[in-house]
Amino acid sequence: MKKNVNDDLKNIKKILVVQTAFIGDVILVTPLLRALNDLFPNSQIDIMVTPQTSNILNNNPNINSIIIFDKKKNKLKASLKVLRQLKLIKYDIVFTPHSSITTAILIFLAGIPIRVGFDRWSARWLLTHKVKHLANVHKIKKILNLLSPFTDREYSMQTELFPTKEMIENALSIVGDLKLNSKKLIALAPGSNWFTKRWPKEYYKQLAEKLNKLNFGLIFIGSKDEENLCEEIKPDEKSINLAGKLSLLESAAVVELCDIMICNDSGALHIADAVKTDVISFFGPTVKSIGYFPYRENDKVLEVELDCRPCSSHGTNKCPLEHHNCMKMIEPDFVVQEIIKRFS
Repeated sequence: MKKNVNDDLKNIKKILVVQTAFIGDVILVTPLLRALNDLFPNSQIDIMVTPQTSNILNNNPNINSIIIFDKKKNKLKASLKVLRQLKLIKYDIVFTPHSSITTAILIFLAGIPIRVGFDRWSARWLLTHKVKHLANVHKIKKILNLLSPFTDREYSMQTELFPTKEMIENALSIVGDLKLNSKKLIALAPGSNWFTKRWPKEYYKQLAEKLNKLNFGLIFIGSKDEENLCEEIKPDEKSINLAGKLSLLESAAVVELCDIMICNDSGALHIADAVKTDVISFFGPTVKSIGYFPYRENDKVLEVELDCRPCSSHGTNKCPLEHHNCMKMIEPDFVVQEIIKRFS
């Protein structure tokens, strides 16, 4: 058995976690943050993320501060700014679930003495502790495995978000009447950063119309860029389009009030899991074995078995075979029956 972490690392006072990828990736590090707070209760725990994802971590009690790496505008300038910041703080240890060459160089140049990451990428030689990237398990378990050099404790996979009391009250004021006058309240998030990850718009529209007739209330969730997409799908009655109108945490507060989330393989499913709302998710170009599937007991992935799946680990903007059958073969009537069966 490994020694207790405090026996080997009792002098650790400042801890950094780096995750500068997408919304879902940031949500998936929240169990690691909670575990670190348990292992190092008297240490400062900071996280480095991008401006696009930073507010999803607001109010998280396991974080001391959030460092912003605005790499989209001027990456060199942003890197130098962050590097100066990291050097000033003088972290004792850094955990990097994000396998990025830029990240590896930054934490090396910052002089952080203990650098923990996955043993699977070209810059791994800049790490002091290389951890196996486990196969065929959820990404959260892979991330928590970064603690394995220091402890053999097992930690919960449950992700978490922390909307404020005001956000929760505002969410209730937005959806309260619809929830009261509907059979069940369903959140729909038809967007994705990648075209091939999107269940077809016309399918979402058919699904929304059928659910509307069955007296389900519909709440559309998404970014500002997805506002028009949601508006094109939304029925005229018993539905609200909140795409582009709420922050990430405000959206989480709304999703928490819903009975189920229907979405693509996107950040929406991770928001729903974090607030313990059941998920039905469409997986096309990606598969569960990659590790980003909804993980709670009542969650369900809808997919069809095809020889061409998976064609990508993140999705693409065009189907390589130009048919997109991985999504087109999941028909709206089948989804409606899944929902009826669930709430019967």
